[in-house]
Amino acid sequence: MRVRAFIAAAIIAALAGPALAQQAPIQRYGEKDKEKSFNEREQEKEAERAYKRSLGNVPEKGPVDPWGNARSVEAPKADAKSAAKSAAKSDAKTAPPKPKTPAGDAAK
Repeated sequence: MRVRAFIAAAIIAALAGPALAQQAPIQRYGEKDKEKSFNEREQEKEAERAYKRSLGNVPEKGPVDPWGNARSVEAPKADAKSAAKSAAKSDAKTAPPKPKTPAGDAAK
């Protein structure tokens, strides 16, 4: 019986250690920020300047067209659309007419 109690106490102590370690003081909503030292403020300013300088080193890219190699180079976009419309119209004109059936034949 004592061994079981000792094991249970050891398990509880082993689990309580990490739980207590997680309770570091954190800033809660509405609390004021901790005052920063002069060095911390200077480091933040320098980091901000370095970030802005690094943005200037990034080259500007033009617009990206992922389907560019799938389209033909010769056909402009406006001509391709009008060609597709005219092809659809010509297909509709050349299709044979459907035979008309009496209403009684359709029910069979």
